[in-house]
Amino acid sequence: MQHTVRVWDLPTRLFHWSLAATTIALVATAKLGGNAMEWHLRLGYVMLALLVFRLVWGLMGGRWSRFASFLYSPTRLWRYLRGGGEDDVGHSPLGALSVFALLAVLLLQVGSGLVSDDEIAFAGPLTRFVPGSVVGQATWYHKDVGQYLLYALVGLHLLAILFYVLVRKRTLVRPMLGGDKQLPRPASPSRDDMASRAGAAVVLALSGALAWWVSGLGAF
Repeated sequence: MQHTVRVWDLPTRLFHWSLAATTIALVATAKLGGNAMEWHLRLGYVMLALLVFRLVWGLMGGRWSRFASFLYSPTRLWRYLRGGGEDDVGHSPLGALSVFALLAVLLLQVGSGLVSDDEIAFAGPLTRFVPGSVVGQATWYHKDVGQYLLYALVGLHLLAILFYVLVRKRTLVRPMLGGDKQLPRPASPSRDDMASRAGAAVVLALSGALAWWVSGLGAF
């Protein structure tokens, strides 16, 4: 008997797809260069707001969106890699590692962008607050290291989706669209009511306000 369980709440799903779209747009504008860099900068602030939202939502969101639900020990990860069972409600131990790695790399990419300066047409709003040596290192990381780490993690993410579809005959995309999973056993659902969604809207608004404030620091 299969049990339908709400695993991914609406705010988490909207975050997921917004993050994917913003990442693609950031890569595209960076490659185009020129006038597109103005949009690259704006999208960087959008990414900052999204990441701040996810960090907060990871503490107060639906059950399976909270970091505590997929914060596995190294022993648990090793047991999973050796085939010692599978966590099929929220993120698996390997999936959790991927989530944390992607968030960390995105935070570093946004953070380095805020203090980068290409000495031509682009300068992050926080460059005036740090020494020139830090600006140089951040610019190097942002252009020559961070973006390639991001490409690698996104590639691994797509390969994992294909692996689950082709080998394990399970889709990871459908639950992230509709929110529900079909599970072989009952499980506690994530809260996903109007009050929770309203709380997420407040968190997103505050995250956007923080990103807007950061964007204005370079103008003083």
